[in-house]
Amino acid sequence: MEVAAAQAGGAGAVDQGSVRARLAGGWRPGSVPEQLGLAGLGAAGAAAAYQAALGGEGLWLPCPLRTITGIPCPLCGMTTAATALASGDLGGALTANPFVLVLAGFTLVMAVLMVARAAGLVPGAAQWPASRRRQSYRVAAVLAVLSWAFQLHRFGWV
Repeated sequence: MEVAAAQAGGAGAVDQGSVRARLAGGWRPGSVPEQLGLAGLGAAGAAAAYQAALGGEGLWLPCPLRTITGIPCPLCGMTTAATALASGDLGGALTANPFVLVLAGFTLVMAVLMVARAAGLVPGAAQWPASRRRQSYRVAAVLAVLSWAFQLHRFGWV
């Protein structure tokens, strides 16, 4: 209501450059893509810190599914790939899990988009229609299946 009043120039007008106006205009810091982007930034920071602190040596976290069953999961090798990417070893990252590039690209795009939204350069996130949400779920499922097929081949299951 305040945004409509501000656009009309009436009482209760909100400065369109303020954070409150951007929040009222639809910026949703809790949207799923932005939460995933923040999680990716946290993972990238952790990979860089791990690489800097231990040089890629030391604590390696085993995959629970592979440890228990011997079958690799779709994300097997992602920790190795992330630390290799953080140290600049693109070949090592691609060997461990090539889908790290998809996740790194998504994280980079979301980081730039969140900064642009916070600065008011890009309009706020709109609610996706159900058809687009279903399409994004399908894309994520296809990527997970492809990643799993890669891991099964990498470890000699296929």
